Amino acid sequence: MKKNITFVLLLIFLVLNGFSQNYGKITINQDENISKLIKDHKTFNKNQTGIIGYRIHIFFDSGNNSKSKAYSIKTQFMAEYPDVEAYIIYQEPNYKVKVGDFRTRLDAQRFQKEISNEYKNAFIIKEIINLPKIQ
Repeated sequence: MKKNITFVLLLIFLVLNGFSQNYGKITINQDENISKLIKDHKTFNKNQTGIIGYRIHIFFDSGNNSKSKAYSIKTQFMAEYPDVEAYIIYQEPNYKVKVGDFRTRLDAQRFQKEISNEYKNAFIIKEIINLPKIQ
């Protein structure tokens, strides 16, 4: 009985395997806009100057003297941590200071913990960062 069941299962397998063979020619009809989108996507990626990563947001302010405060925070930060890049970004109406180019969230968390005494309101953000420097 077991031999018969095994034989039937083997026969079914061979029949189904034979039908699954694809002996024809495949023709793909594709809208020309798809090719244009792929080309535009490649061009966009070539123009990207960075990669997705993390920065630490240490300051933002709007109003009077916000620009000078941002530059003061950046100067103070760069004096304390000369190996870490600091960036001032203006997004109306705020001036923001972001620091670091961290590839992983874990690296950003380690550094955030290190600076947490001086920058208590610092938080991690995901954005395009500069490519790491080769040493």
